[in-house]
Amino acid sequence: MLKLFRTTAILEGISYLLLFGLTMPLKYWGEMLEPNKIVGYAHGVLFIAYVVLALLFWWQKKWGIKRLFILMIASLLPFATFYVDKKYLQNVN
Repeated sequence: MLKLFRTTAILEGISYLLLFGLTMPLKYWGEMLEPNKIVGYAHGVLFIAYVVLALLFWWQKKWGIKRLFILMIASLLPFATFYVDKKYLQNVN
């Protein structure tokens, strides 16, 4: 489960950066809609997967509510899933 959660966290972070750093400018400045649509769908699926896996992983590890809050906030902030991976997931037993 840890490997799946870590992979999902990294992919969700990458999709977030691609969506807002690349495809949104393409959509609004370059009038290219398709990249935004594709990355947007992928990001949506990865976001939902991240949230579900975060809840399951938090429950499995019996972590406190503070860690759950950090895991959930990380899904909303750019680069935060990379921070969560480094700080909380790389050295989990």
